[in-house]
Amino acid sequence: MALRAAILRHIRVPARTLALDGSRMQAWNLFNSIRSMSSHDDHIDKAEVIERVLSVVKSFPKVDPSKVTPDVHFQKDLGLDSLDNVEIVMAIEEEFKLEIPDKEADKIDSCKLAIEYVYNHPMVG
Repeated sequence: MALRAAILRHIRVPARTLALDGSRMQAWNLFNSIRSMSSHDDHIDKAEVIERVLSVVKSFPKVDPSKVTPDVHFQKDLGLDSLDNVEIVMAIEEEFKLEIPDKEADKIDSCKLAIEYVYNHPMVG
């Protein structure tokens, strides 16, 4: 309870503020107030995620860059093994400055899945 109180003392979100502006009233929407403080304002667009993920995969030593597309599968299309897969996921983590849990990292076996994971990650910006 003390932690909650300490946090709430530093957060200021008006539930609804009315101000008279000449003859009209202006209402500030709670959503807009929260949105202005959101970390998602600087979320990168999908095209940039695609470009950066493909760049990471193309720069991997065992990969022929001409074979890399947004839909390429690491093992089936590029002939990489599971260790290479882990190294690519680690390189993607480093590129985007995020940590992918092992359970999620094990599922990322293609550029398509890597792009979707990174794009949907809330801390990417």
